[in-house]
Amino acid sequence: MEAPLSFIHHLGVFASDFEVSEAFYTAALGPLGITIGYRADGVAEYWDPERDTPSLSLERAEEAAAVTRGVHIAFAAGSRDAVDRFHAAAPAAGGSSRHAPRPWKEYRAYCAFVSDPDGNNIEAVHKEIS
Repeated sequence: MEAPLSFIHHLGVFASDFEVSEAFYTAALGPLGITIGYRADGVAEYWDPERDTPSLSLERAEEAAAVTRGVHIAFAAGSRDAVDRFHAAAPAAGGSSRHAPRPWKEYRAYCAFVSDPDGNNIEAVHKEIS
């Protein structure tokens, strides 16, 4: 019997300044338990140390037209505290706050939203069943 597949295997984000974005994603995703699992020149792939998918592949954009802009990526958080730490770490590492951590009743979740260095909407969400 085959194991069920995850809906997404990996996402790719192409950064205008790879080093700045790598510092941002490393700091912001660390509180969520997401670390760099693979690193090469101009590529950093982030995943949960217990499994390598789904993952986020951060890559250096070779030209301005290839930079990822306007994407919204939501990462699962194990607790409200993890959401809070994500929101504190992201702006300190080159991002900016969009929405401070708070309960979002319409989502039945506790969420925080930040912008990465290229303006993408990056979220940490702790799903709460009510």
